[in-house]
Amino acid sequence: MRENIPDIEKKLLSGREYIGVEKIDGALVFIKNTHPIGYRELVEIVDPDGKARLGMVLDTSRDVVVVQVFEGASGLNLPGTSARFRGEPLMLGVTEKMLGRMFNGLGQPIDGGPPPVSDTEEDVNGRPINPTAREYPRDFIQTGISAIDGMNTLIRGQKLPIFSGNGLPHNELAAQIARQAKILGGETNFAVVFVAMGVKHDVARYFIKSFEDSGVIDKVALFLSLADDPSIERIITPRTALTLAEHLAFDKDMHVLVIMTDMSNYCESLREISTIRGEIPSRKGYPGYLYSDLAEIYERSGMIKGKKGSITQLPILTMPNDDISHPIPDLTGYITEGQIVFEREMFNRNIYPPIAGLPSLSRLMKDGIGKGMTREDHPHLASQLFAAYSYVKDVRNLASVIGEEELTPLDHQYLEFGEAFERKFVSQRIDEERTITETLDLGWKVLKKLPAEELHRITEEELDKYYYSGDSL
Repeated sequence: MRENIPDIEKKLLSGREYIGVEKIDGALVFIKNTHPIGYRELVEIVDPDGKARLGMVLDTSRDVVVVQVFEGASGLNLPGTSARFRGEPLMLGVTEKMLGRMFNGLGQPIDGGPPPVSDTEEDVNGRPINPTAREYPRDFIQTGISAIDGMNTLIRGQKLPIFSGNGLPHNELAAQIARQAKILGGETNFAVVFVAMGVKHDVARYFIKSFEDSGVIDKVALFLSLADDPSIERIITPRTALTLAEHLAFDKDMHVLVIMTDMSNYCESLREISTIRGEIPSRKGYPGYLYSDLAEIYERSGMIKGKKGSITQLPILTMPNDDISHPIPDLTGYITEGQIVFEREMFNRNIYPPIAGLPSLSRLMKDGIGKGMTREDHPHLASQLFAAYSYVKDVRNLASVIGEEELTPLDHQYLEFGEAFERKFVSQRIDEERTITETLDLGWKVLKKLPAEELHRITEEELDKYYYSGDSL
């Protein structure tokens, strides 16, 4: 019978080894007749040659324990395989010295250097945080990208995913944000934790080169579980990286930007494991716990009262067939505070970054802009740009039906505004960094393509100060 047992007996049982396993299916090992095992307990799986590989308990019951083997189960057989339960979860030694280093998905160095001497060891599953201890995100992060700073503002402690598609420049945008991101007011204690899951080597090399060329590589820790690594390893990779991010943010008072690419590959690994375990599939074959699993990762961001540091997440996911209603972006949108959506049609017109004006949104933007944070005209200007661009979309649809020659003079002015908005405000060079003042001034120049009587969301004082004065495009 599996019953609750005293802690002293648990310590005696931890480290117990079981020779022979019941079943091996893909990267999963099934073991029967064990002592009570904890969920996500660390396991050493030893092959017939005596080589140990790490695994983690995925499921535990009275009858069977299911272990996922991070390095895969090739070379294992039923009678010659043994399992040693450690009685503890996967731990990661964390230290500030991990910045500038490169690790695999389990946190082991892969750059040829020695393992860093850690300050402390932390459970990769994260620290429990009392929700009442969380600080509400308010500080504006300047990315130097007008479409984000002006329209979809990133806030310190926010989780703001990039919804992209195959072949779109999401990696270029993420690298640009990592190079340029700063908090106005002098706080520059930034670090970047970059997480790659199932991406190709050339994508990883692009990020590394980008960090090296910009001189920020010493403030970047890279966790790489690439396309030719075992897919099962991707399950633990974001948790390992976020464990370091929590240490840097809440123990070392750093502002940490966590970039995770590609979350779609992470979800594919979840689906693979779910299929092997014979679980009843949900939408598109993904497990029913996809929402809670993603929430477990995304919620490891934010700020804590009494702590100076913060974790800001920028997850990247490629939408299959550019379908924003696909389960991965759909569920991600419910958990995160907005999204930056790429539009393929804009990309085909050589607009970088191809950020769609209307589907993109930052739910925390209103609390981090305005007087004393960015500029007093920012909220009304952003609202007016959204409203005017929305009307541009309607005019373009109408023109595709009746032809541009049938449009009114005002409609033509909106078309001119839409072109200027996309070509001058949204589009910028991949190495171009704009201050928030430059972004807002550029927004006013674009609005001058429209008559003042069309600007219903702007106050008279703002019109006098910014619309009627200054240069036009």
